[in-house]
Amino acid sequence: MRLLVIEDEERLATALKRGLEAAGYAVDVAHDGRIGLYMARENPYQAIVLDIMLPGLNGYRVCARLRAEGLEVPILMLTAKNGEYDEAEALDTGADDYLAKPFSYVVLEARLRALLRRGGARRQAVLHIGDLWLDPAGRTCGRGQARIELTAKELAVLECLAERAGEVVTKTEIVEQVWSADFDGDLNIVEVYVSALRRKIDAPYGRASIETVRGSGYRLIGQGHPHDRHTR
Repeated sequence: MRLLVIEDEERLATALKRGLEAAGYAVDVAHDGRIGLYMARENPYQAIVLDIMLPGLNGYRVCARLRAEGLEVPILMLTAKNGEYDEAEALDTGADDYLAKPFSYVVLEARLRALLRRGGARRQAVLHIGDLWLDPAGRTCGRGQARIELTAKELAVLECLAERAGEVVTKTEIVEQVWSADFDGDLNIVEVYVSALRRKIDAPYGRASIETVRGSGYRLIGQGHPHDRHTR
């Protein structure tokens, strides 16, 4: 799940990026309103954390332009101001929620989870692929009644595949959604996480739901059995 933080206070932006990445999100950061607007237009973010007081273009104008262009990505606005008029203006320009500084990181993350549960017009509440299910907002998954414990990054990789179940998803596409824009590592890191997922969501249940499509990427299918799997 990929998020965009548009915040000009570098220490706060860095802290938000670190905390959200530890929770399993991929996080891009912009310190300027115009750059943030460009990034929001160009990338498929699942939510945006947007400060109001920004150089270049303030948060109200960034939000208004995104809404005018038909982008429905959930937006959580941050501001050092307080008062009902600031909150009203944030909501009137199209923000989904509002949080005044200083704020609790725990509350911010909870607000984001709530936005993702009810907000993304592009997202299902729970994804079902055969008996495998994934709740992106709740950060949980399982098979049937059995809950499967995954790390935050494993869950993010599985979500990327589940959103396009039945389609081939390349390593590059997975990295672009699960890791942030500044990732400069080896694309083969995806293999490590796919192997871990197979050990957790497939092997104990006699499934082979993550197929390797040679030279292309991976495909998540509903009720794969071990003899059906394409191996590397």
